[in-house]
Amino acid sequence: MAKKEENKKKHVPVVTKKSVQFFEKYINNAAPTGYEWEGQKLWLEYLKPYIDEHFIDNYGTAVGVINPKAEYKVVIEAHADEISWYVNYITADGLIYVIRNGGSDHQIAPSKRVNIHTEKGLVKAVFGWPAIHTRNGEKEEAPALKNIFLDCGCTTKEEVEKLGIHVGCVITYEDEFMILNDRYYVGRALDNRAGGFMIAEVARLLKENKQKLPFGLYIVNSVQEEIGLRGAEMIAQRIKPNVAIVTDVTHDTTTPMINKITQGDLACGKGPVVSYAPAVQTNLNKLLIKVAEKNNIPFQRQASSRSTGTDTDAFAYSNGGVPSALISLPLRYMHTTVEMVHKEDVDNVISLIYQSLLNIKANQDFREFK
Repeated sequence: MAKKEENKKKHVPVVTKKSVQFFEKYINNAAPTGYEWEGQKLWLEYLKPYIDEHFIDNYGTAVGVINPKAEYKVVIEAHADEISWYVNYITADGLIYVIRNGGSDHQIAPSKRVNIHTEKGLVKAVFGWPAIHTRNGEKEEAPALKNIFLDCGCTTKEEVEKLGIHVGCVITYEDEFMILNDRYYVGRALDNRAGGFMIAEVARLLKENKQKLPFGLYIVNSVQEEIGLRGAEMIAQRIKPNVAIVTDVTHDTTTPMINKITQGDLACGKGPVVSYAPAVQTNLNKLLIKVAEKNNIPFQRQASSRSTGTDTDAFAYSNGGVPSALISLPLRYMHTTVEMVHKEDVDNVISLIYQSLLNIKANQDFREFK
């Protein structure tokens, strides 16, 4: 056993202390679906030293470009937005009812602290919930969209409105970044700002290692994924790439109450996840796997049925069909405020994307037959 441990390749970190400082700042900033611009500014500020040029589209998708004049175009992509809530109804007593903006989980809302984003600035509030002493029925009412509400300390609707709060204001949780047991990055919106962080790190490695790519590289941080891959749909039409490698999160299925029979067997700490799905182009996927094996990067496999549910689908089915693949980061507790990803998995996703780019040739044709 000891000999086996000795022979095991020691993990070499890719992420630097400076990188983690940016990651923390990036996670702590709110970027709800449809309102991603402050996060995009931070991301571009970090990315700019490693790219030749950049552009922003009408809805806020940010793109950094290396070799912008090259005809053959490769995209590496993540999404920038996080789940949130909208103010939907303000009662006469000054309480606020909400609707979802993305896949927000009503069950985790009670007793959470939030920020309501207004034109006057952030307003603090909490999701209230009846005390346990008052819930004495035989069957307790569970949190649901119809009964969760915000309390911002006001007693009338007029008082709420004076704070700048109105129907349509967006709401985010205030939980912030931390490192748990020197092993996990923890925070809200690791889905998928971890992805934005990782593709920025790929650009950093290319620059620092003085790698010259034989194609144009488009580092894309898309908006509005959480409500249907909308930002990716828009930017795919604008860039018209020849290849797309997308990174997003997927479920660690080793924690309680998750069925491996339906969700697969995936774990944090065991490496990036490559996906099998109709949208994933077979030969591009084989390239990723060969690169992982050649570079001793651990990886896991996941199967999807009809779609991956990620921006991979948007790129794959755009522009007459774009060879696309998905590299996922295993994550615990998705769409909560304590999402967790393993530090080594983050390093290994970065390495796999980086090494894969070094193995794509200009004008490479990924078709099975011609």
